[in-house]
Amino acid sequence: MKRRNFIQLGFTGLAGTWWGTAKASNRVQNAAVAGKPFKLNYAPHDGMFKNHAGADFIDQIKFMADQGFRSIEDNGLLGRPVDYQERIGKTLAQLNMTMGVFVVDGGDNWKTSLTTGKQEFKDTFIKTCKASVEAAKRVNAKWMTVVPGFYDRRMPMGLQTSNVVEALRRGAEIFEPHGLIMVLEPLSDTPDLFLRYSDQTFEICKAVNSPSCKILFDIYHMQRNEGNIINNINACWEEIAYFQIGDNPGRKEPTTGELNYKNIFKHIYDKGYRGVMGMEHGNAKEGKEGELALIQAYRESDSF
Repeated sequence: MKRRNFIQLGFTGLAGTWWGTAKASNRVQNAAVAGKPFKLNYAPHDGMFKNHAGADFIDQIKFMADQGFRSIEDNGLLGRPVDYQERIGKTLAQLNMTMGVFVVDGGDNWKTSLTTGKQEFKDTFIKTCKASVEAAKRVNAKWMTVVPGFYDRRMPMGLQTSNVVEALRRGAEIFEPHGLIMVLEPLSDTPDLFLRYSDQTFEICKAVNSPSCKILFDIYHMQRNEGNIINNINACWEEIAYFQIGDNPGRKEPTTGELNYKNIFKHIYDKGYRGVMGMEHGNAKEGKEGELALIQAYRESDSF
């Protein structure tokens, strides 16, 4: 065999060995990273990993745990059958995972309701709060999202604020004995919503004056409504009990929009927050590829 051919074969063999070793090493590293918990406690929701885990939310929760997630969210929990709520709670306990928010939805969240001061809306709210206590017990939940509804165009905002505060005080009376927290979420979906800004929500929490009434700071909505994210987090810090995530524009995972989530996550972590970070967004890409890209986006943003 000519020396040149021998050398080429040698290099080819070495390259093949190196490439095989590298791939094996990467598989080991990827497997180790897959189950490694994140620094912050991110919480996926139903449907986010359906292409890998199937349509059953219970199976999706198990897949989430395998990927290193330690919490979930389930906005529609109150609409699930009681036995399924119990299955979710049992699964979370077995996997040592935390239940994030579900929505206190009495059917009035997306219309003019609590701002009016009318008894019918307060009664519905109180009834749903009581039902939420029972659901929270089944899944060991602590936080529940509350949206006061639309504002009333015929009534001064000061009176509407007073009506909302009064209703929330009644809700707090129900939740306090159980150590539960309703988290008020200012939203950007439509200008008709009463609650839209972090400082407004801070003011209402102060007025309700209860450990069971705090702020859900959804970074996506607050970027759309007011920007200045880190400064507004600082200003409202003592009333924030929960965060949600979504990049803008598009309301997809971090790294897909304009927000520097790595800096935001580091800031929240450095301030000492170790609570749930709800992944309140869609997947930027479809299918299994999109689900893997989402996980990678969180690994990247969490590497501060």
